Amino acid sequence: MLTRQQEISLQLNQIVDGLILALALYAGYALRSYGIIDFDLLPAIPPFEGFLWMFFLVALFGPLLLELQGFYQYPLEKSVRRSLREMTQAGVWLGLLLGGCVIFLKLSIPSRSAFLLFLVFAPLGLLARQMVFRVFYLRRLRRGGQGERIILAGEPQSMAAAMAKLSTEQRLEIEVVERVDLAEHSVASLVEAMHRQNVGRVVLAFETGDRGRLQDAITACETEGVEAWVLADYFRASLARPVYNDFGTIPVLVFRVTPELSWALLVKTAMDKTLAFGGLLVLAPFFLIIAASVKLTSPGPVIFKQARAGLHGRPFTMYKFRSMKSGAEMEREELKVFNQMSGPVFKIEKDPRVTRFGAWLRRTSIDEFPQLINVLLGQMSLVGPRPLPLYEVANFELTAHRRRLSMKPGLTCLWQISGRNTVKDFADWVKLDVQYIDNWSLGLDLSILLRTVPLVLGGKGAH
Repeated sequence: MLTRQQEISLQLNQIVDGLILALALYAGYALRSYGIIDFDLLPAIPPFEGFLWMFFLVALFGPLLLELQGFYQYPLEKSVRRSLREMTQAGVWLGLLLGGCVIFLKLSIPSRSAFLLFLVFAPLGLLARQMVFRVFYLRRLRRGGQGERIILAGEPQSMAAAMAKLSTEQRLEIEVVERVDLAEHSVASLVEAMHRQNVGRVVLAFETGDRGRLQDAITACETEGVEAWVLADYFRASLARPVYNDFGTIPVLVFRVTPELSWALLVKTAMDKTLAFGGLLVLAPFFLIIAASVKLTSPGPVIFKQARAGLHGRPFTMYKFRSMKSGAEMEREELKVFNQMSGPVFKIEKDPRVTRFGAWLRRTSIDEFPQLINVLLGQMSLVGPRPLPLYEVANFELTAHRRRLSMKPGLTCLWQISGRNTVKDFADWVKLDVQYIDNWSLGLDLSILLRTVPLVLGGKGAH
């Protein structure tokens, strides 16, 4: 429950964390520059001015990256292990951001040893701040100094269920000064309770979603100038997460099973386009060699184009280096009897249509590299469910399988790194895609990318 006071507290914590990160970097600089610890084996480092751009970047983007990893969520229930994991994930993205500045903006890191010292001091400082915040905040809550006074109103069973779902720490954040049974009493009793208790918030809990009583209670709170928080768990959804939004000027509850538009998704999009553009620049000479090899070893076009299902099933043209003989699509029907994948997907382990050079392309996954163009165009992401041909999507046996279309398709995914050649059941493939969608985070994307690299280098792609 994020009150205005807690929102202010969150912003203050982020400001303090930005200062902690800047101080940790300065500590690394000071130890190296002033010889506080003997560094005789290392060369002298540049003046402080050379570190200014790093101070700005670390202090400004550090708290943002921590927030994207969930570092500020559930501060009273956070374990040290979870905090360290979130800080590590944020640190990796901070390293990539620093690396991007070095590569694209031609900036330089004046001292790698000072930066390594920063990586030691920063987590210690952040954990200390988190521990101090937790101790003082819990102490105040237990003394009754900050628990917000609220009235709980609605149906008895719903009120009891709502309180039962709160953790011990969450209960400390509120003080239920009165419960009003609106199943037995009129809304006038709620108004009297608000007058007696002088609260700023009423939490309404209804199991049946009785619009009449609910509307009267909200109107009463509105008249009194008191916030009305409506528990929306009477809308049953097994997977979707409800969030508030507006339809024009009409307030609505949105049930969403995909990640909400956030800074994390914007960072994902920015990273996709940046890395795709950089990859295309670096690989351009290599692409010319591959293109020439495809042309020399098999007549036909160099690039294979196929209509694939993108986000929400929208068609787009996907690009690959051609690994099969020209006209291979015409032979698909004849080879269906040899299909080794259950469901609508067509895959043969030793497909006779694959050329000799194409087999190497597929084994190393180099045939997929032109899809960096699709990523640059915004049709694909670096990480996401693999895009399927339109005819395979049209043949989905279960409507639930279309959930894999709810995120932008990617170059690599959990299926790719989980032994794609051993997954023969399409339902298992979909489970991996849904697992990715339900647990998506920038850290998960980074993990999948890092695990994909050795598979490509080791030639463990499609056979």
